[in-house]
Amino acid sequence: MTTDATQGAPRSRWLVYTLLFAASIAMLYPLLWMVSSSFKPDAEIFASGSLVPKQFSLDAYVRGWSSLRVSFGRFFWNSLVVSVLCVAGNVMACSLTAYAFTRLQFAGRHFWFALMLGTLMMPQHALLIPQYVLFLHLGWVDTVLPLVVPKFLATDSFFVFLMVQFYRQIPRQLDEAAAMDGCGPWRIYFRIILPLTLPVMATAAVFSFIWTWDDFFAPLIYLNDMKSYTAQLGLRTFIDSGGQSDWSALFAMSTLTVIPVFLVFVFFQRLLIEGIATTGMKR
Repeated sequence: MTTDATQGAPRSRWLVYTLLFAASIAMLYPLLWMVSSSFKPDAEIFASGSLVPKQFSLDAYVRGWSSLRVSFGRFFWNSLVVSVLCVAGNVMACSLTAYAFTRLQFAGRHFWFALMLGTLMMPQHALLIPQYVLFLHLGWVDTVLPLVVPKFLATDSFFVFLMVQFYRQIPRQLDEAAAMDGCGPWRIYFRIILPLTLPVMATAAVFSFIWTWDDFFAPLIYLNDMKSYTAQLGLRTFIDSGGQSDWSALFAMSTLTVIPVFLVFVFFQRLLIEGIATTGMKR
C-alpha cells in the first residue's frame, strides 16, 4: 500500500505540472503571437495562425523606429523620464507620509489616514475633469508636469497604505533608543527607518514604474504635442482608423516596449516578492 501511494504521488505531481504548463502556454500565447507577428509582413499576420514566420524580416523594427515624424526613440526617452520621475516621487513622498502616519503624533492623525484610505475607493474618472481644469489653469497641459508633480505629493494612496503596513512591523524601541541618543524625527527616518524598509521601497518602485510605463490614459489627456508623446501614445500612431494601419510595425514597437518592464521585474524580483510577502505580517 505504501508503494502504491508513493507511485501515485509522482503521477499526480506530473499531472499538476502538465496542467500548469498548459495554462502557462495559454497565457503566454498572445505575447508569443505579438512577438512572432513583429517579424512577419502585414499580409501574413492575419492570414496564418502559425507562430513561426514564413518570411522572417526585421523591416518592421526599422520602419517602426524611424518611419514616423518623430523617432520612436524619442517616445522611449519620454516614457523613461516620466517613469523615473514618478518612481522617485512615489518612493520619496509616500515613504515620508507613511512615516508620519506611523511614527509621528499630530492632531487628526487617524482621521487623515482614514480619509486617505477613502480615496482608494474613489473612481479615477470622477477626478478627471477637476484635475484637468486645475492643470489647465496652471498652464501645465501639454507638459509632463501633470504626470509627475502629483507623485511628489503622495497622491498614490495604495503605496502609502503598503508602506504603513510595513512600517508598523518595525519596533518602536529602535526609535526610542535613537531619540535617547539625540536623534530627531528626520535622523530617525534616514538612519533607522529608511535602511530597514528596502523591500517595500523596491515593491513600490517596481509597481510605480510598471504602472507609469504602461499608462495610456493620462498621457492621452494631457499630452498634445507629438514630440512629448510617451511610448504608449506612440504605439497609437501606427493605427489609422481612416486609412491603412501598419500592424507589423505596431507589433514590433510593442515588443520593444515590453522589454523595460520585463527587465525591471527580473532584476527586482527578489525584493518585490520579499516586500509583498512581509507587508502586513505581524512579528
